[in-house]
Amino acid sequence: MNKTTSPQIWLYDTTLRDGTQREGLSVSIEDKLRIAHRLDQLGIPFIEGGWPGANPKDVQFFWQLQDNPLKQAEIVPFCSTRRPHTQVSNEPMLQAILAAGTRWVTIFGKSWDLHVTEGLKTSLDENLAMIRDTIEYLRSQGRRVIYDAEHWFDGYKQNPDYALQTLTTAAKAGAEWLVLCDTNGGTLPHEVSQIVSVVVREIGNTEKTLTQSPIPQIGIHTHNDSEMAVANAIAAVMAGAKMVQGTINGYGERCGNANLCSLIPNLQLKLGYSCISEHQLHQLTETSRFVSEVVNLAPDDHAPYVGRSAFAHKGGIHVSAVERNPLTYEHITPEQVGNRRRIVISEQSGLSNVLAKARTLGIELDKNDPQTKHILQRMKDLESEGYQFEAAEASFALLMYTALGLRQEFFEVQGFHVNCDLVEGKKSTNSLATIKVAVNGKNILEAAEGNGPVAALDAALRKALINFYPQIAEFELTDYKVRILNGNTGTSAKTRALVESGNGQKRWTTIGVSANILEASYQAVVEGLEYGLLLHFQAEKSLKI
Repeated sequence: MNKTTSPQIWLYDTTLRDGTQREGLSVSIEDKLRIAHRLDQLGIPFIEGGWPGANPKDVQFFWQLQDNPLKQAEIVPFCSTRRPHTQVSNEPMLQAILAAGTRWVTIFGKSWDLHVTEGLKTSLDENLAMIRDTIEYLRSQGRRVIYDAEHWFDGYKQNPDYALQTLTTAAKAGAEWLVLCDTNGGTLPHEVSQIVSVVVREIGNTEKTLTQSPIPQIGIHTHNDSEMAVANAIAAVMAGAKMVQGTINGYGERCGNANLCSLIPNLQLKLGYSCISEHQLHQLTETSRFVSEVVNLAPDDHAPYVGRSAFAHKGGIHVSAVERNPLTYEHITPEQVGNRRRIVISEQSGLSNVLAKARTLGIELDKNDPQTKHILQRMKDLESEGYQFEAAEASFALLMYTALGLRQEFFEVQGFHVNCDLVEGKKSTNSLATIKVAVNGKNILEAAEGNGPVAALDAALRKALINFYPQIAEFELTDYKVRILNGNTGTSAKTRALVESGNGQKRWTTIGVSANILEASYQAVVEGLEYGLLLHFQAEKSLKI
C-alpha cells in the first residue's frame, strides 16, 4: 500500500475507558499503563485513558503518564458537558479534566431530545448551551476538543433537525472532531451510511459560517448490540468519516464496542486506507493477546484476523489445497497481522514467530538449525499444556536460553511447603511458607509469612536468596493473575498464573501452569526472580547471552 496516496483514517482507542465497562473486566492502574504503552507502540494516534473526574484511579493514571509519557499517541481524558444551569468554570469534573494535563479532551453531549427532556430534565435550548459553553471553555483553556455525540443515530431518527443542531453547536464552539455514536448499538449499516452522508453534507454547508479553524471532521463510535459494530464503522468511513473509535478485542459494555483488531486490517488491507504502518500491523495479533492476558480474559480463539484459529486448517481437502496455494482458503496472508497458519503440526509452522522473538532478545537463529526447531517444538508442547507466552516474554526468554544451553542457574528450589491458618474472627488467613534452596552448593532453609500463600512463598524465597544476591531487594512483585483453563473439571482444573515483577526501571512477566494453583504460582515467582537476576547481570556485563 502506498502511504503517500492512501487516505488517512485516525484511530481512537477507548479500551481503557469504554472497554473496561465490560462485565467481569477490571484493571489496575499498572494494567492501564501497560496497555496504554502497548497501544502507543501499535501506532494508535488517540488513546482514551478514562474519566479523571469520575474515579481516583483515572486521576492517578493521568498523573503517572506525565512521568512516563507515550511516544507518539495523544492520551485523552473523557468527560460530559457541564450540568444544566451551572457555570462551566465552576464544574469540578472539568477542573479534573484540565488537571490531567493533556492537549486533547473528549467531551460527550446529548443528541437525542428524549435524553435531554427525560434524562437531564432540562430544555432543548439549555442542552445546546451546555454543549457550547463546555467546548468554548475548554478551548479558552488551550485544549483541543473531540465531541462525542451520544445516542446520535437514535436521536437523528427521532428528531433530525435537533440532532443536527447539537453538532453545528459543537462545531461553532470549536470542536475539531464530531464523533457520531451508536450508543445503543441498534443501527444497521445502510442507516449509518445514509445518516453519515447527510452529516458530512450538512457540516460541509455549516463550515462556510464557521469563524474558527480548523474545520471539524467526522468520526464514528459504534457498539455491537446487533453484531454490526465493525460493519457500521466501515459504512461510516465509506460515507466520509475520518476517525474510527473502538477497543482492542471489542471489549465494552453489554455486547462490546467496534473491534479494532478487525477494523484496522479491514480498513487497511481490504479498503486501502492508511491506519498504522505495515510493521505495526504485524504486531496486531500479539497486541490482542497481550491485552487479553493483562485484563485476565481468555482470548477468543475464533476471533477474525487475530484468533488462534483464524488461519487454522483441519484435515481433508482444505489442508491439501492450502499447502499447494494458501489463497485457496485464506483471505489474507496471516503474517500481515502477526498471526500464523496452523495445519497439522509440522517443523515449519511457527518458525517465523520463534525467529522474530529471538531477534527481540538479540539472538539471531537459523531456521534450519535443530536448536530452533527444538525451541518451536518445546513452545508448542507447553502451549498444549496451557502456557501462553504473548504476555509472558520473560518466561519465553528463559525457555529459549534453556534450549540453547545459555541459561544461567542462579539457584535451585529443592522443595517448599505452605501452611494457611484462618484468622479467628476474620475472613482471611495468615500464610507461612517454608522453602529449601540450593545456591552455590549450599542448602538454605528459610520460612516467611505473608498475607496469602503466594506472598508468603515469594517472601521465603527472597529471604533465602538475599545474602547471595543482594540485588533481589530491588525486585518487587507488582501484579499477580490467575486463570482457570478448563473449568468444567471443577477443582481438578488447570490453573495459569501470571506474575509481573519489576526493579524500578523495567517490568517483566512470567508464567506457570499446573493443576495445583500453588505449583503454577511457584513456577511464575521463581522464574520472575531468575529473570530479574539475569537482567541485572546482563546490565553489569558480567553475564553474556
